[in-house]
Amino acid sequence: MNIDVVHKSFEWIKTQQPDSAKELSRIISACTPWNIPNNDYAACLIRMKQGGAWNDSVRETARACSALADIGIMFNDSKRWLLSRQHDDSWNGDVYDTTYALAALADMGELNEDGCRWLIENYGTDWEHVGTAALIITALWKQGALSGSAVYRDFINERAKWILSQRGAAGGWKFISTSNIVIQALMLVGFKGELEGDVQWLLGEMNENGSWGKEDGDVIATALGLITAGMWVMENYV
Repeated sequence: MNIDVVHKSFEWIKTQQPDSAKELSRIISACTPWNIPNNDYAACLIRMKQGGAWNDSVRETARACSALADIGIMFNDSKRWLLSRQHDDSWNGDVYDTTYALAALADMGELNEDGCRWLIENYGTDWEHVGTAALIITALWKQGALSGSAVYRDFINERAKWILSQRGAAGGWKFISTSNIVIQALMLVGFKGELEGDVQWLLGEMNENGSWGKEDGDVIATALGLITAGMWVMENYV
C-alpha cells in the first residue's frame, strides 16, 4: 500500500471529531502499525474512563483495553472490572461481549479458559455469521497464543475455512467493516496466503478522500481499513 495513500487516510481522520470510546479505540489501533503518533487520541480515551470501565459497557471497555494495551498502557482496575462481569463463564451470555472481553484479557496477559470453553461449547447455527466467527477465532487465538497451547487450533482452522468459503466472487465479505474484521482475523490465525485478492478488493473500495465506508467516509470503517492494511504490510514485510 502506497504510504501517500496511508497519509491521506490519516489526514482525513484528522478532519473528523471522534467522540466515542469505540471510535478512539479503533483510531489508536489504526495508528499503531503505521507508527503514527496517537498520544492525543489515547489521552482522550483515558479521560473517558470511569472507574475501571468505559460507559459501563463490557464491549467498549474491552475495545479500549485492547487498543491501549497495544501501546503499552494497561489498567489493572479495568482488568478486574472485566473479570467481575463474567458470570457462568461468559459475559452477559453474549457472544460479542465474550469475544471482545477474552481478546482484551489476552492482550493484558490474562488467561481465561472458562470463557474460551463457553464459546466452543455454545457455537451453533445462530452464530454462523462471518463477522461473528471472525471475532470468535480472534479471541481463541489470542488466548491460545498467551497460554502456548494449540488446544483451540482445530476449531479455529475449521471456522477459518468456513469463513473463506463465504467470501464474494470479487473478494471481501459484503460489508466493509465486516470484511476488515474477517481479514484481520484470518491473517492473525495464519491464513494470510489466502487473502491477497481480498486485500486488493478492500483497497479498491477506498473513497477518493482516503476514507472507507459511506461516500463521505466513516471513522470506524476507515480506522479498520488502516488496521487491515497495516497488518498486511507488516505480515508481508516479515
